[in-house]
Order: sequence, then C-alpha cells, then structure tokens
Amino acid sequence: MNTRFAKGIRSYLVAGLLFLVPVALTIYVFIHLFFWLDGILNRQVSFIIFHFMGKEPAGDPIPGVGLLALLSILLLTGMIVRNILGRQLVRLSDVILRRIPLVGHVYSTLQQIGQAFLSEQSETFKRAVLFEYPKRGIYSIGFITQDTKGVVQKQLSENKKEDCFSIFLPTTPNPTSGYLLFVPKANVIELEISVEEALKLIISGGSVVPVQKLDKTIKKN
Repeated sequence: MNTRFAKGIRSYLVAGLLFLVPVALTIYVFIHLFFWLDGILNRQVSFIIFHFMGKEPAGDPIPGVGLLALLSILLLTGMIVRNILGRQLVRLSDVILRRIPLVGHVYSTLQQIGQAFLSEQSETFKRAVLFEYPKRGIYSIGFITQDTKGVVQKQLSENKKEDCFSIFLPTTPNPTSGYLLFVPKANVIELEISVEEALKLIISGGSVVPVQKLDKTIKKN
C-alpha cells in the first residue's frame, strides 16, 4: 500500500513538473526579454515624457515605454526605407559604410547575416537531412542552407567532385552553434519531417522525435 502511495505521489510530482517547468521557463525568458528590450530606451523616453509634461523625472522609469519607442522606431524606419526616397538613402549609406576601412567589413558581414535570417524571401534552413558524419555508419541531422556555390563548388568541380549541399550541422542541446559542411548530394538523405520537428529532435537530444516518419525515411533510402 505504501509503495502504491509513493508511486502515486511520484507520478503527480512528475506530471506537475512536466507542466510547470516549461510554462515557468517560458514566462521567465519573455519577462527578461521584455525588460532587456524595454531597457534600451526606457530611461531616455521616460525623461522626455516627464519633461514634456513639465514634471520632474520620478525615481523609476515608466515600464514599457522603452519597448514601445523601440518598436515605433523600427516601424517608422521600415516605412521610410521601403519608399523611393528611402531606398536612395539606403543605397547612399550602404556605399559610404562599405568604403570605410574595417567598418565596411563589419557592416557587410552583419548585413548579410541579417538578410539571411530576417529577409522575407529568406529560407535559411530549407530542409532537414541525414548524412554520414563524423564517419561512415554514423548519421547526423543537419539542415540544407543552399546548393553549394561560388569558389567552393568551383574548386570541387575542378577536382571532379560531385555537386554538394551546404549543410549546417547544429550541436545539442544548443542548435545556435554548429558546423558548416559541404556534403555531396548523393550522400544526403532527405527527411520527411519539418525543420521545426528536426530542431525539437536535436534540442531534446533525441527524446522528442516523430519516430514513424524518421524510420520510414531511413528505410526508403
């Protein structure tokens, strides 16, 4: 009887943890994200508001005004750069910044990264795939970013190698770090799962996986 009672208590505790931990961590992350974004302009905007109202600044800034100001600036900037005059301004600033030593290199790199991840036409991770890595018989999951192009593919072609995919191989449990690999297309097995499902599989260390789809894909190849 005591054993059954203990097992019941344990199952309730586990169920409670499985529900509350993800909820609590999600709330924690978003609260810290809110305060971080709000803190970028919070004090400055609060000071302007108090000054405009003819009052002395209070001890604490007004919560949320920094985030609203930041969103407003981004929205206004986006509206400006999308019209004809704004595009000309963007081109001019682009030319000027690229010609400044060191600054131009940093600016160009950050611009390419931003376009890769934030552009409406961008699809950074196109498909989830399997391939043998780090040696034959051991498979890793990666994401195709594009068909390999430029100097890499040219060098491979000159050495009579196959066409390759540029594949990002993420690490577990942090998929923001990883490796860039150039894998022959013939050695790549496309998975019948979405990029989101593959990321869940990687982050969870293999615990969260659409087993049927994965097994079906491996057998088919």
